[in-house]
Amino acid sequence: MRFTSNRVMCALLILTVLGGASPLHANSIAVENCGQPITFDSTPKRLVVHDINMSEMAFSLGLQDRMVGVTGISGWYKTTPDFDELRGDIPELAPKYPTLENLVAASPDLFFAGWYYGMKPGGEVTPETLAPHGIKTLILGESCIHLNKERPSASLDLLYDEVARLGKIFGKDAEASALIKGWQARVAEVKKTVGNYSGKRVFLYDSGEDKPFTAGKFAMPTAMIEALGATNVTADMDTSWGRTSWEAVAAADPEFLILLDYQSGGGAADLMAFLKSHSVMQHTSAVKNEAYVALRYEELTPGPANIEAMEKMAEAMRSTL
Repeated sequence: MRFTSNRVMCALLILTVLGGASPLHANSIAVENCGQPITFDSTPKRLVVHDINMSEMAFSLGLQDRMVGVTGISGWYKTTPDFDELRGDIPELAPKYPTLENLVAASPDLFFAGWYYGMKPGGEVTPETLAPHGIKTLILGESCIHLNKERPSASLDLLYDEVARLGKIFGKDAEASALIKGWQARVAEVKKTVGNYSGKRVFLYDSGEDKPFTAGKFAMPTAMIEALGATNVTADMDTSWGRTSWEAVAAADPEFLILLDYQSGGGAADLMAFLKSHSVMQHTSAVKNEAYVALRYEELTPGPANIEAMEKMAEAMRSTL
């Protein structure tokens, strides 16, 4: 019986090869991608990354030698000297959202982006439109909520898992593990200082005058705020990023503000001036006490800068609450 089984297995292997079917790759790597597996038979050689936060993830693992382009940087943000040094001569293919033509011309085998981070559902650039050109898409986990409402609430795993995925895909598991352990140690140290502001009500103000654009249940800032023992007053919004009403925010009476500093115009100072003059927000505790911290975009979207941002938040809370 054993002999017969071996003969059958050999015959099947011969038929597979003769029939032209692809044999299984012993070194194939699969990672979760918005609830679906994405499989790599070999390490990607040509990577394009969208947005400053995801670029910093790639830089943290030393993937510059695989990067043939970035997108969505100069059209939105002022970069830091550190970012520019790490980027080096990697070209920017598009200052904001890339077109299909932008990406195909660079001949990448992997595009690291997300929904509303370089891609829009039903838009020109999606995993479905890239696939015929031999381009796989690694989708930012935080953004999956736009197509899959069964996602878990935000946690710091939005950063840790993302870097672990990149590490696995590019053969940098050890480096990813070391980064994550270091970040977790820093977060643990910050948590030791939360005592006197545990449970404080926090509101993140990104932009918008008629209706504020802010972070909801599935956004990275909610995870950061909750990790410090505080509460995001808009965490009941069943999305990652979205709009709410000023009346709803004021009714929650936030005690501390996170102001998103796009480093244009007056930056966070302009946002604070607007809140001071707003008919309902001027009466909230945070505005009256000018209790806030200004943070950059890449500090509030999943990326290595989240950890330092939490340290800044904790320090600002200690000095203003």
